[in-house]
Amino acid sequence: MLRHIRASIVILLLMTVLTGLAYPLAMTGLSRVLFPAQAAGSLIERDGKVVGSSLIGQNFAGDGYFQGRPSATTGTDPNDATKTVAEPYNAANSAGSNLGPTSKALVERVQEDVKKLGGAADKPVPADMVTTSGSGLDPHISPAAAAWQVARVAKARNLPEAEVQKLVAQHTVGRELGVLGEPRVNVLKLNLALDALPKR
Repeated sequence: MLRHIRASIVILLLMTVLTGLAYPLAMTGLSRVLFPAQAAGSLIERDGKVVGSSLIGQNFAGDGYFQGRPSATTGTDPNDATKTVAEPYNAANSAGSNLGPTSKALVERVQEDVKKLGGAADKPVPADMVTTSGSGLDPHISPAAAAWQVARVAKARNLPEAEVQKLVAQHTVGRELGVLGEPRVNVLKLNLALDALPKR
Protein backbone atom coordinates (compact mmCIF):
# COMPACT_ATOMS: atom_id res chain seq x y z
CA MET A 1 0.00 0.00 0.00
CA LEU A 2 2.87 2.38 0.82
CA ARG A 3 4.23 1.72 -2.68
CA HIS A 4 0.92 2.92 -4.21
CA ILE A 5 0.82 6.04 -2.05
CA ARG A 6 4.44 6.85 -2.92
CA ALA A 7 3.69 6.48 -6.64
CA SER A 8 0.64 8.75 -6.31
CA ILE A 9 2.64 11.41 -4.50
CA VAL A 10 5.41 11.28 -7.11
CA ILE A 11 2.88 11.63 -9.96
CA LEU A 12 1.14 14.49 -8.11
CA LEU A 13 4.43 16.36 -7.64
CA LEU A 14 5.56 15.67 -11.21
CA MET A 15 2.25 16.88 -12.72
CA THR A 16 2.26 19.93 -10.42
CA VAL A 17 5.73 20.92 -11.64
CA LEU A 18 4.87 20.20 -15.30
CA THR A 19 1.39 21.72 -15.54
CA GLY A 20 1.59 24.28 -12.75
CA LEU A 21 5.08 25.64 -13.36
CA ALA A 22 6.89 24.46 -16.51
CA TYR A 23 3.95 24.76 -18.95
CA PRO A 24 2.78 28.25 -17.80
CA LEU A 25 6.37 29.57 -17.85
CA ALA A 26 6.97 28.11 -21.32
CA MET A 27 3.74 29.61 -22.69
CA THR A 28 4.47 32.99 -21.10
CA GLY A 29 8.00 33.00 -22.56
CA LEU A 30 6.76 31.89 -25.98
CA SER A 31 4.03 34.54 -26.04
CA ARG A 32 6.56 37.24 -25.12
CA VAL A 33 8.73 36.17 -28.05
CA LEU A 34 5.97 35.66 -30.66
CA PHE A 35 3.51 38.38 -29.53
CA PRO A 36 5.45 40.89 -27.41
CA ALA A 37 2.91 43.74 -27.61
CA GLN A 38 -0.09 41.55 -26.80
CA ALA A 39 1.75 39.74 -23.98
CA ALA A 40 2.52 43.12 -22.41
CA GLY A 41 -1.16 44.16 -22.40
CA SER A 42 -1.45 45.77 -25.86
CA LEU A 43 -0.27 49.05 -24.34
CA ILE A 44 -0.26 52.21 -26.44
CA GLU A 45 2.51 54.75 -25.94
CA ARG A 46 2.68 58.39 -26.93
CA ASP A 47 5.88 60.38 -26.55
CA GLY A 48 7.39 57.49 -24.56
CA LYS A 49 4.53 57.45 -22.05
CA VAL A 50 1.83 54.76 -21.77
CA VAL A 51 -1.55 56.37 -22.45
CA GLY A 52 -3.72 53.28 -22.39
CA SER A 53 -4.38 49.85 -23.80
CA SER A 54 -6.04 49.04 -27.09
CA LEU A 55 -8.12 46.48 -25.15
CA ILE A 56 -9.70 48.79 -22.55
CA GLY A 57 -11.94 51.78 -23.21
CA GLN A 58 -11.41 55.21 -21.69
CA ASN A 59 -13.48 58.28 -20.95
CA PHE A 60 -12.91 61.19 -23.31
CA ALA A 61 -14.25 64.60 -22.39
CA GLY A 62 -14.96 67.40 -24.81
CA ASP A 63 -16.60 67.73 -28.19
CA GLY A 64 -13.24 67.40 -29.95
CA TYR A 65 -12.98 63.70 -29.10
CA PHE A 66 -14.86 60.62 -30.21
CA GLN A 67 -16.78 59.05 -27.34
CA GLY A 68 -16.82 55.33 -26.64
CA ARG A 69 -19.58 53.10 -25.39
CA PRO A 70 -20.95 53.77 -21.91
CA SER A 71 -19.36 51.70 -19.17
CA ALA A 72 -21.26 50.01 -16.34
CA THR A 73 -18.21 49.21 -14.19
CA THR A 74 -18.11 50.33 -10.58
CA GLY A 75 -15.58 50.88 -7.80
CA THR A 76 -15.61 51.07 -4.04
CA ASP A 77 -17.16 54.22 -2.59
CA PRO A 78 -14.28 56.15 -0.94
CA ASN A 79 -16.69 57.36 1.76
CA ASP A 80 -18.26 53.99 2.53
CA ALA A 81 -16.41 50.74 1.73
CA THR A 82 -19.66 48.76 1.87
CA LYS A 83 -21.05 50.63 -1.18
CA THR A 84 -20.05 51.03 -4.80
CA VAL A 85 -20.03 54.05 -7.08
CA ALA A 86 -19.91 54.36 -10.85
CA GLU A 87 -16.31 54.13 -12.08
CA PRO A 88 -16.30 53.89 -15.88
CA TYR A 89 -13.77 51.55 -17.52
CA ASN A 90 -12.55 50.18 -14.19
CA ALA A 91 -10.45 47.25 -15.44
CA ALA A 92 -10.28 45.78 -11.93
CA ASN A 93 -14.06 45.37 -11.83
CA SER A 94 -15.16 44.30 -15.29
CA ALA A 95 -18.94 43.85 -15.41
CA GLY A 96 -22.06 44.69 -17.33
CA SER A 97 -25.10 46.31 -15.79
CA ASN A 98 -27.18 43.10 -15.91
CA LEU A 99 -30.21 45.20 -16.83
CA GLY A 100 -32.49 43.60 -19.42
CA PRO A 101 -34.65 45.16 -22.14
CA THR A 102 -37.68 45.24 -19.84
CA SER A 103 -35.80 47.11 -17.10
CA LYS A 104 -37.30 50.53 -16.40
CA ALA A 105 -33.94 51.79 -15.08
CA LEU A 106 -32.23 50.79 -18.35
CA VAL A 107 -34.91 52.40 -20.52
CA GLU A 108 -34.71 55.64 -18.52
CA ARG A 109 -30.90 55.68 -18.64
CA VAL A 110 -30.87 55.10 -22.41
CA GLN A 111 -33.47 57.82 -22.98
CA GLU A 112 -31.43 60.23 -20.87
CA ASP A 113 -28.24 59.36 -22.79
CA VAL A 114 -30.00 59.86 -26.14
CA LYS A 115 -31.16 63.29 -24.96
CA LYS A 116 -27.63 64.22 -23.79
CA LEU A 117 -26.14 63.12 -27.11
CA GLY A 118 -28.67 65.16 -29.05
CA GLY A 119 -30.35 62.36 -30.97
CA ALA A 120 -33.07 63.42 -33.39
CA ALA A 121 -35.55 61.72 -35.70
CA ASP A 122 -33.41 62.59 -38.73
CA LYS A 123 -30.19 61.51 -36.97
CA PRO A 124 -30.94 58.67 -34.51
CA VAL A 125 -28.21 57.70 -32.05
CA PRO A 126 -26.49 54.38 -32.90
CA ALA A 127 -27.31 51.69 -30.34
CA ASP A 128 -23.72 51.19 -29.19
CA MET A 129 -23.51 54.83 -28.12
CA VAL A 130 -26.13 54.27 -25.41
CA THR A 131 -25.67 50.59 -24.47
CA THR A 132 -22.87 49.08 -22.41
CA SER A 133 -20.87 46.03 -23.41
CA GLY A 134 -20.89 42.82 -21.38
CA SER A 135 -17.50 43.65 -19.86
CA GLY A 136 -18.08 47.39 -19.47
CA LEU A 137 -14.60 47.89 -20.93
CA ASP A 138 -15.19 47.76 -24.70
CA PRO A 139 -12.64 50.03 -26.44
CA HIS A 140 -14.44 49.93 -29.78
CA ILE A 141 -17.45 51.55 -31.40
CA SER A 142 -19.14 50.66 -34.65
CA PRO A 143 -18.27 52.58 -37.83
CA ALA A 144 -21.85 53.95 -37.69
CA ALA A 145 -21.23 55.34 -34.18
CA ALA A 146 -17.98 56.94 -35.34
CA ALA A 147 -19.67 58.42 -38.43
CA TRP A 148 -22.45 59.79 -36.20
CA GLN A 149 -19.84 61.80 -34.25
CA VAL A 150 -17.81 63.11 -37.22
CA ALA A 151 -19.66 66.45 -37.57
CA ARG A 152 -19.32 67.30 -33.86
CA VAL A 153 -15.61 66.42 -33.74
CA ALA A 154 -14.84 68.25 -36.99
CA LYS A 155 -16.63 71.40 -35.79
CA ALA A 156 -14.90 71.36 -32.39
CA ARG A 157 -11.48 70.94 -33.98
CA ASN A 158 -12.13 73.31 -36.88
CA LEU A 159 -11.43 70.53 -39.39
CA PRO A 160 -13.19 69.64 -42.64
CA GLU A 161 -15.62 66.76 -42.08
CA ALA A 162 -14.04 64.89 -45.01
CA GLU A 163 -10.69 64.85 -43.21
CA VAL A 164 -12.22 63.43 -40.04
CA GLN A 165 -14.20 60.87 -42.06
CA LYS A 166 -10.97 59.81 -43.76
CA LEU A 167 -9.35 59.31 -40.35
CA VAL A 168 -12.32 57.18 -39.23
CA ALA A 169 -12.01 55.06 -42.40
CA GLN A 170 -8.28 54.56 -41.75
CA HIS A 171 -9.00 53.33 -38.22
CA THR A 172 -11.90 51.04 -39.13
CA VAL A 173 -10.97 47.39 -38.74
CA GLY A 174 -12.95 44.72 -40.60
CA ARG A 175 -14.13 41.31 -39.43
CA GLU A 176 -11.45 38.90 -38.24
CA LEU A 177 -10.60 36.47 -41.05
CA GLY A 178 -13.39 38.16 -43.00
CA VAL A 179 -16.18 36.46 -41.01
CA LEU A 180 -15.68 36.80 -37.24
CA GLY A 181 -17.07 39.76 -35.30
CA GLU A 182 -18.17 43.10 -36.70
CA PRO A 183 -16.30 46.04 -38.24
CA ARG A 184 -15.12 48.36 -35.46
CA VAL A 185 -13.15 51.47 -34.62
CA ASN A 186 -10.76 51.69 -31.64
CA VAL A 187 -11.68 54.97 -29.93
CA LEU A 188 -8.31 55.53 -28.22
CA LYS A 189 -6.32 55.01 -31.42
CA LEU A 190 -8.68 57.28 -33.36
CA ASN A 191 -8.45 60.07 -30.76
CA LEU A 192 -4.66 59.81 -30.66
CA ALA A 193 -4.59 60.14 -34.45
CA LEU A 194 -6.78 63.24 -34.12
CA ASP A 195 -4.40 64.75 -31.59
CA ALA A 196 -1.48 64.03 -33.92
CA LEU A 197 -2.98 66.20 -36.67
CA PRO A 198 -1.36 69.64 -37.16
CA LYS A 199 -3.03 72.32 -35.04
CA ARG A 200 -5.32 74.76 -36.88
